Amino acid sequence: MTTFKEFAYVRPDLKSFKINFSELLDQFEKAGSLEIQCEIINDINSLRNDFDTMWNLAHIRHTIDTKNEYYEKENNFFDETVPEFQELVNKFYGLIVNSKFKTELQAKFGKQFFNIAEMNVKTFDPIIMDDLKEENRLRSEYVKLSSSAIIEFEGKEYNLSGLTPFTMSDDRDVRKKATNAFWGFFEKNSEKFDEIYDKLVKVRTTIAKKLGYKSFVELGYLRMQRFDYNAESVAQFRDMIHKHIVPIANKLRERQARRLGLDALKFYDNSYQFKTGNATPKGSPDWIVENGKAMYEQLSPETGEFFNFMLDKNLLDLVNKKGKAGGGYCTYIANEKAPFIFSNFNGTSHDIDVLTHEAGHAFQVFESRNFDIPEYQWPTYEACEIHSMSMEFFTWPWMETFFKEDAEKYKFTHLSSALSFLPYGASVDEFQHLVYDNPEMTPKERRSAWREIEKKYLPHIDYDGNEFLESGGMWQKQAHIFEMPFYYIDYTLAQICAFQFWKKSQDKEATAFSDYLRLCRAGGSRSFLELVDYANLKSPFKEESLQAVLSDVEGYLETVDDMAL
Repeated sequence: MTTFKEFAYVRPDLKSFKINFSELLDQFEKAGSLEIQCEIINDINSLRNDFDTMWNLAHIRHTIDTKNEYYEKENNFFDETVPEFQELVNKFYGLIVNSKFKTELQAKFGKQFFNIAEMNVKTFDPIIMDDLKEENRLRSEYVKLSSSAIIEFEGKEYNLSGLTPFTMSDDRDVRKKATNAFWGFFEKNSEKFDEIYDKLVKVRTTIAKKLGYKSFVELGYLRMQRFDYNAESVAQFRDMIHKHIVPIANKLRERQARRLGLDALKFYDNSYQFKTGNATPKGSPDWIVENGKAMYEQLSPETGEFFNFMLDKNLLDLVNKKGKAGGGYCTYIANEKAPFIFSNFNGTSHDIDVLTHEAGHAFQVFESRNFDIPEYQWPTYEACEIHSMSMEFFTWPWMETFFKEDAEKYKFTHLSSALSFLPYGASVDEFQHLVYDNPEMTPKERRSAWREIEKKYLPHIDYDGNEFLESGGMWQKQAHIFEMPFYYIDYTLAQICAFQFWKKSQDKEATAFSDYLRLCRAGGSRSFLELVDYANLKSPFKEESLQAVLSDVEGYLETVDDMAL
């Protein structure tokens, strides 16, 4: 069996690729029958999969080792060439939406394919080609800078992920020093982060203006393929979070302070949950994976098949190491029909969160791998996050395996943290709207704006005199702000949906997992709200839906004697 290390990478010959793609576009336009157009669509998608496969292989191998010079060059190659690839795909979309067989094609492929095509046509023009290349270059610059962290702490060197366990230390002095060291990296490089982001805001605004939009906000929503809601809907959703969830999150922080025997939490206490220590996995990374295999085999036949596929093909790179990019992600290698999971295990409960969260993404695309068109292999981002966050909850029955005597600790922390996260998610989104509505803001003004938004949604935060954070620098660690504008409210929308699956699984509803499986198998064939309905969930935009799940979650948390954990 071919494994990930054996997947062949060959840099695409862009000249030949463009010639072949252009010839197919010409044949499509001249085709005299539906059947011929369908055959050409298959040929075009095959070409797209070839390019996408090499792009993803280069990206994965670059993030696994950002110091690898070969894959850094390949990553730079794709920064330059992806806009040219996008130009060809955009021409394809233009021909699709104007096909004389559009009605028949829509009947065959579904309306969502045409929704995607029509939106993408609105996001591209050859006049923005150089700007797109610059945007890609700046994204890569951010990844390289954030991955370059080498932080000396207690006689050893750590990257950002490696330092995280110390920020959860039982010793308050240690976690204070570790947290300050973590933020010290951002403070030291603050001007560079500001410069990268300032350039990103400017180039994205330039792109939007060239395409005829008032601001990048409009273009950003088109890029995110938001068909059934808009910026006003999101603003109302943020207001609901502020009204209903911020007070609950404040109460949870007060409970945390009581558990820890502190008069008030400081920013370096936020990640420390219990005086007896946070819940941590009781084994090595290999032990976690082995137990994950058993868990997924027991959860369902489908998840068992999926996880064994991932293991057999070595499609997981999980452990933190020097030179590795931060964070975690799941991507898809099209020609191998293979998901890939990337993360930075560091000995905290986050290792289990990754095993379930990223596996939720991977399971979905594994179940959607047989769609003929690439557009349906993934849904839009907020729908994707339903798969990941819900998988975190469906695996709760196995948490005793990973955490043993700390299982209840983990569940309480997991659920309360999921709820407490929502105001932060809203703050990131509101910040981005403000920035792109006011692109001429200076870096200092952006920081000030962040700090005011932070006080609105996260009033409990006490930075204990840390000047960098008091001045509004915390947002610089949030990669989504740099790399994927407006991709963050998605987590909050999905979390409301995932809470519904949590409730169904807690109540042992017979259809809970079958609804989830149905959602995964639908891939991207429907819009976000259509998928929510398809999975027998309620829209997170409805205030009564949000209040209902809050009642369920808060009710559960109130039954837990957290002082005894």
